[in-house]
Amino acid sequence: MQKWKLIIHRIIIGLFILQIMYGFYMVFFVVGGNRYPLFLRAVETPIEVILKRRLYAIEAWIAFAGLTIYLALTEFLPQKLRQLLDH
Repeated sequence: MQKWKLIIHRIIIGLFILQIMYGFYMVFFVVGGNRYPLFLRAVETPIEVILKRRLYAIEAWIAFAGLTIYLALTEFLPQKLRQLLDH
């Protein structure tokens, strides 16, 4: 049973990382056709492109936040609790 928990744990982490990479790829390489930030070109860029980039960026940030919360609860919290109980 422990082996299955480890496999599922790694799959969840992998899916979070995949989602973060997908959001990064969509923001910087697909939507808007440029891999650099818009800066002054934002004035002449259609609002639909800017909104799409922001939505993908928000999606990536949500995945990043989910990954950090998941790791905090499954990796770091148990380590801290073990340290507190040992002392």
